[in-house]
Amino acid sequence: MRILIVEDEVHLAEALSQILKKHHYSVDAVHDGQSGLDNALSGIYDLLLLDIMLPEVDGITILKTIRSQGISAPVILLTAKGEISDKITGLDYGADDYVAKPFSTDELLARIRAALRRKGEVIPEDSLKFGDIELNTGNLKLACEGKELKLILKESELMELLITRKTAITSKEQIIEKLWGFDSEVEHNNVEVYISFLRKKIAFLNSSVRINTIRGVGYVLEENA
Repeated sequence: MRILIVEDEVHLAEALSQILKKHHYSVDAVHDGQSGLDNALSGIYDLLLLDIMLPEVDGITILKTIRSQGISAPVILLTAKGEISDKITGLDYGADDYVAKPFSTDELLARIRAALRRKGEVIPEDSLKFGDIELNTGNLKLACEGKELKLILKESELMELLITRKTAITSKEQIIEKLWGFDSEVEHNNVEVYISFLRKKIAFLNSSVRINTIRGVGYVLEENA
């Protein structure tokens, strides 16, 4: 799961980033409204944490713009304001939730999980299954019929992406955007390396699942008959 933080209080944004990364979310953070809007319009994020009071472009304008562009990722508004009118404005323009500062970490994490559930996403604490394999994104373990092994974070994120897309083909560009960010300089061979790592680990588990390469298109999970 990839989360975008748009928050002009740099120390708060950095603290939130560290907390979310510890809970196995991928995180990008920006500190002004224009950067937030540019990132949000990429469409690669599963959830946005969006401050209302921002320099250059305010949070409500960002929210209105991304909703008008068909981006349906859950948005949780972060603000120091507590007035009912601010909550109503945000919710009317398509926000999914509203958290007034200061807030507790546990509350924010719970609201993130709830927002993802409402959108039908699989949250990181859940186990994901495809065929005879099961991925636990909480402890980064891949298992098959009682046998399990530990993945590194990028392997787990890649496996999660492939499982959640089920039988849809996932391109290298989509993998790079989801795992490293749309402005990353990561090259296609990085993706190939992690695909190779995962294939070896799936084979080690004696799973019937395989990662199939669709030449010139991308990758898809398949289960051997």
